[in-house]
Amino acid sequence: MKLNYIQLPIKAHYFFFMAAMGPILPFLPVYGKQLGISALIMVLPGPIFPDHSINNVSCDLLSYCTPQDISKPYLCMGVKNAMCHWTCTNKNFSLLIQFQAINEEINFNSNSTCLIDKNSSYCSENNNCNVTCDKFEDSYCLYTSITFWSFVLLMSLGNIGFNVSNCMSDAICFDILGENGQMGYGRQRVWGTIGFGISAFLAGYAVDYWSKGEIIKTYTPAFLLILIFTTIDLFCCKKLDLPLMTASTNILKDVIKLLKLKSIIIFLCFATIAGILDSFIIYFLFWYLEDLAMTTNCMSKIKLIEGLIVAAETLGGEVIFFSFSGKILKKLGFGYTFTFCFICYALRLGLISLASNPWWVIPIELFMQGPTYALCYTTIVAYASKIAPPGTSATIQGIVAGMDDGFGFAIGSLIGGILYKLFGGVTTLRIFSSIAAITAFIYFILYLKYLKDMIPDTKNNIEWKTPEEAGKKCTIAES
Repeated sequence: MKLNYIQLPIKAHYFFFMAAMGPILPFLPVYGKQLGISALIMVLPGPIFPDHSINNVSCDLLSYCTPQDISKPYLCMGVKNAMCHWTCTNKNFSLLIQFQAINEEINFNSNSTCLIDKNSSYCSENNNCNVTCDKFEDSYCLYTSITFWSFVLLMSLGNIGFNVSNCMSDAICFDILGENGQMGYGRQRVWGTIGFGISAFLAGYAVDYWSKGEIIKTYTPAFLLILIFTTIDLFCCKKLDLPLMTASTNILKDVIKLLKLKSIIIFLCFATIAGILDSFIIYFLFWYLEDLAMTTNCMSKIKLIEGLIVAAETLGGEVIFFSFSGKILKKLGFGYTFTFCFICYALRLGLISLASNPWWVIPIELFMQGPTYALCYTTIVAYASKIAPPGTSATIQGIVAGMDDGFGFAIGSLIGGILYKLFGGVTTLRIFSSIAAITAFIYFILYLKYLKDMIPDTKNNIEWKTPEEAGKKCTIAES
């Protein structure tokens, strides 16, 4: 096997660049969740309190909250409100209580806990009840804290930096591959997938090990891995030997001319829908898994499960489909491949909604990440490279990334957050699955009726002839 030294630096860059993203990018939503940020708030850019169950307690030992007590949660003094459901011998009821959080625990005693609901008469006649508390209210202090706004700022800057670096890397890769080299993109990008999968798995295992089985996870190992891989990637970038490309004399004019084509507008619209689907999976898959883990007693291993899922997605499905994406595109073309990707998105989201515990999501992601994200992403960036006028590669990749990873992610995370908040994870997954299925059908019809003759071909249509045959076909200019 002959080593291509020209393409080696871009492979190394993809590997270490994505390896630097692996320890944190998949875990950002659940890291925000651990800070106490709700699903609805996460879409716009204190700790998790799992349901508490306490046995053999009585609320008649608790006093009623004073007006001064009721105002304490808004003073950010560690006091929180929660809804507690009491299961007693004679009857069941729910009461809103206020408590002082000590090591993220509720301690039922008269010094740290009081009753907010003064109209209840249940406490005087019920003893020895089992209590489950949920719906902890502490969002006011969180959303006015330095922690929250620092998280929002850093997450925004990080996403901007990642997306800019990503589309620039793709543009550089296509420039290195040369004209008509789009089908070789997947063989370069696959190294990023390998790096991402390895580092995400290492981070998941290290975070669980470092946290020693606690529900509140410590992400220090993840940040250390980011620092190591980022440093190595900087050295790899210095070795990139960029080819000299012909610059466009008027980039703006060329791009505007391209955007006037209806087929390009349709492509960008469906690329945005792909971004919508990807964003929900990226931002809410682990969120859903942690909700599922809480109900199936898997929280002690959840970071390991999440790491295994990322490893399965990347080292399994993505490696295969990035490697063979060029052959698939040559065989099916852009139109049929795009349709196939949306069908797979529908199947993937539907299967996840049926998973009975987080462990079942591992095989689903192993088989479905490749034909969804990997193949769809390759199709989008290869199409963008194919249609880009000379000298506008980076600009076109930026526009496509803006629609897919920018506008699409914004819409998807916003809609996903609202739906998740209103209907829960299972229903939201099925809604997005339906959206993917409808999109596949619409694009397939559009492709057959309108786009088939307008989309660039993925095959190498060079026709070789003998010199005599070529002479008959060609017109020779007179000197």
